[in-house]
Amino acid sequence: MTLPKLLSMLNEVATMHKKHLPHDLLSNFRLSTGFLVGLLTFIATGTITAVWANPLFTRMTAIGWWELPALVIVALLAGIFAAIRTPACSTKEVSLGGLASFLGIACPTCNKILMLIFGGEALLRWFDPVRPAVTVIGMGLLVVAIWSEWQKRHLSVPTAYLAGDM
Repeated sequence: MTLPKLLSMLNEVATMHKKHLPHDLLSNFRLSTGFLVGLLTFIATGTITAVWANPLFTRMTAIGWWELPALVIVALLAGIFAAIRTPACSTKEVSLGGLASFLGIACPTCNKILMLIFGGEALLRWFDPVRPAVTVIGMGLLVVAIWSEWQKRHLSVPTAYLAGDM
């Protein structure tokens, strides 16, 4: 295959790709939505988990060195997912990832759900040491949801086109 033919084919794929997708990935609306979702995730989760002092919630255990960076990463992943998502796709992965990340970042003794499941002593002895791992698993699920959305949105049209199905 010659270079001009390859470039022509890639141009056709790009044109076909844009023609069949309802929204361009980098549209201003999608970027704004992603930014707002990420910002709101950062503010809401950080406030509820009391990563910073606030009048609404008081944290009974000190935050770990990893919790604020983890919160930033979770907010970025939520914003990326919101920017590329299609309705009703990958919601299971993003929901589980968000929940796991929240449980990992949240104050272990303040979380009523965890307190009911483990009890106070067991919570600090058994769950608190694995909170970073729970957070990383949650982030992994968010990455899986983003990857799944990316595959559904951006690889389906070119793959079908290259296979001659269009």
